[in-house]
Amino acid sequence: MEQKKVTFKGLQWTNIIAPDKETTEYLRNTYRFHELDLEDCLSETQRSKIDEYEKYLFIVLHFPVFHPKKKLTDTAEVDIFVGQNYIITLHDGNIKALNELFQNVQEKLASRKKLMSQGAGFLLYEITSELFKACFPLLDAIEDEIGVVENDVFGEEVHHRDMLQDIMRLKKNILTFYRIIVPQRAVVAQLEHKNKKFLPKDLEVYFDDIVDQIEKMYNTLENFKALVQNLHDTNESIISHNTNKVMKVLTIFSVILLPMNLIASIYGMNLARLPYSENPMAFYLFLLGMAVLALTMFVFFRYKKWL
Repeated sequence: MEQKKVTFKGLQWTNIIAPDKETTEYLRNTYRFHELDLEDCLSETQRSKIDEYEKYLFIVLHFPVFHPKKKLTDTAEVDIFVGQNYIITLHDGNIKALNELFQNVQEKLASRKKLMSQGAGFLLYEITSELFKACFPLLDAIEDEIGVVENDVFGEEVHHRDMLQDIMRLKKNILTFYRIIVPQRAVVAQLEHKNKKFLPKDLEVYFDDIVDQIEKMYNTLENFKALVQNLHDTNESIISHNTNKVMKVLTIFSVILLPMNLIASIYGMNLARLPYSENPMAFYLFLLGMAVLALTMFVFFRYKKWL
């Protein structure tokens, strides 16, 4: 557990990374938070929500986090307690935007004046706004990856590559992002209607701006889902087409070899008095006949444009 604090003009921001039972005991004794909220801070699978109490708000939000090594998007949770003169954020430390924002406030007086001079409600807005703004570079990265996959699917070397694995990984990232963002719309929309002691009425337009950001992400993800599904369908069509081409060539070669195999089978039965079986040139005659037959069938298939 790592706990740091910044105080400016009576407002305190406490940032807690990797909270544990010792953390919840400290918060219970210091702020008298409800025990169910403290249990939620330690839970790994808590849904997004806002709980309103007489003296504080408890907010649970989720944000997408990209793991470069796995090339997969995962979920990161931020728990926020908002009181009259304090804000407490709890998270696992993987949200880079939140870490950078707190460090900036901690180190720079100008940042403290900008973010912490207008009360807890405005600081909450700045924190949530920064966290959602940090989602847009992830959307841009997904868009770039869609462009790369699209070029590969429709490229000249498409018949040499199967893009299914790349497409499925891309689809998984989009669906994970989508599943994270959708519940946040309702939660953030509730903020403007909550206890005005913590969130003054003049902040409604600010939280509306965050809702607009989430809507943009939602619409963008809807478009990405449609694009990736089209790429998936196109890739499957190309795979099917290439398979049919291979099967067509193999079938034609099988048909060409069939009469030759029939001739070889008949003359391989060791029966007496087969035509030309006593001729010393029989072997070469049969080979010549098979070659002529194969060439004739090949020319016929070419004429019919089957090859």
